[in-house]
Amino acid sequence: MPSKPAAFRELDDASLLRALSETKEELFNLRFQNVTGQLDNNARLTQVRRDVARINTELRAREIAAAEALQKEDA
Repeated sequence: MPSKPAAFRELDDASLLRALSETKEELFNLRFQNVTGQLDNNARLTQVRRDVARINTELRAREIAAAEALQKEDA
C-alpha cells in the first residue's frame, strides 16, 4: 500500500476506499498489539495514523472538486 501523498492521488476512488479500510484495520490491530505489549515498532502507529489522514484528505479534496465542478455546470 502506498504511503506517500502523491501515491494516494494516483489511485481511483474505489482503491482509495479499500486502502482506507485496510489502513484502519491495520491501525486497530496495531493499537491492540500496543495495549497487550506485543508491539515492537511504536513508530508504525504514527505512520499508519498519518496514512489514514492522508487518505481522508485526498477523498475530501476529490469531494470538493466534484462539488465545484457540479456548481460550475449549473452556472
